[in-house]
Amino acid sequence: MSDLGHEVDVALAAAREAAAMILRVYAAPFEVQYKAKDDPVTVADRESNTFLCARLAAAFPGMPIVAEESDPRSYAGFETAEAVWFVDPLDGTREFVARNGEFAVMIGLARHGRAQMGVIVAPAWGRAFVGVVGRGAWEIAEDGTRTPIHVSTQDSVAGATILVSRSRTPPQLAALVTTIGASRAVIHGSSGLKAVLVAIGQNDVFFQRAPAGMRWDACASEALVVAAGGACTDLDGAPFDYANPDILNSRGLVASNGHLQAAMLAALNARR
Repeated sequence: MSDLGHEVDVALAAAREAAAMILRVYAAPFEVQYKAKDDPVTVADRESNTFLCARLAAAFPGMPIVAEESDPRSYAGFETAEAVWFVDPLDGTREFVARNGEFAVMIGLARHGRAQMGVIVAPAWGRAFVGVVGRGAWEIAEDGTRTPIHVSTQDSVAGATILVSRSRTPPQLAALVTTIGASRAVIHGSSGLKAVLVAIGQNDVFFQRAPAGMRWDACASEALVVAAGGACTDLDGAPFDYANPDILNSRGLVASNGHLQAAMLAALNARR
C-alpha cells in the first residue's frame, strides 16, 4: 500500500483496469444505444460500471457507490453515509463514440458531504491522475512514480484560457469567453479531462452552465482541482454537497486555478 492510502490504491488500480477494458471495446466496432435523446451508452460504459462497482464493493463493504450506470435503488440512502464513492465509468461517452480520445474513468470519494479524493484515468492518453484534498495532486506513472501537478498562476481573466464542453456548448456560450476578456475558449470533451487540464496548469478555467452533469461528474474533478491548488464550486460560489440526495449539478460548475474563481463567478453571473 502506498502512503496515499488504501482508498487511493484501490481506486487507481480499479480505474486502470477499467481503462484497459474500455480500450479493448474502443479498438473494435461497437454498438451505440441511447438512454435518452443525445445520451449515448455503450458496452464499455456498462462493463466498466459493473467492474468498478464490484471492485470497490469488495474492498469497502457497505460503502455506498453512486455510479452512472447503476440502478439508483442500489445506492438509495447514500446521503446518510459518512463516506460515499461517486463513479463515472466512462466520462465523455459522446467523445468515445466519436473516437477522438477525449474520455476518462472517474472515481471520487466524498466524506461528510465533501469531495476528498479523486482518481481520473485517461485511457486514450495512457495517463492517470490522483488528488487528495489537503495533501496534493499527482500524475501517477505505470511504475508508481508520482509527479506533482499544480494549477496555473494566471491571476487575470485577461489572457486566461477557458475550457468549455465540446458537446454541450452553444455558440453564444463560447462567444461569452471572449466578451469577458479571456484569451480564448478551448473546446474539449469530458468534464474529467477538462478538470485534469486545469489541475496540471495547461488551462486556467473550466465552466459549465446548469445543469452541469451529475455528482459523479463533479466529485473526482473537484477533488483533483482543489488538491492541485485550485477551486471548484457551483455558479453561486457554493461547494458541492455530496450528502444531498439530489445528485444533479443543478447550479452549474466552475473549476479554476483559484486566482480566477471570484472573477469568473462574477462575470458568469452578470451574464445569466
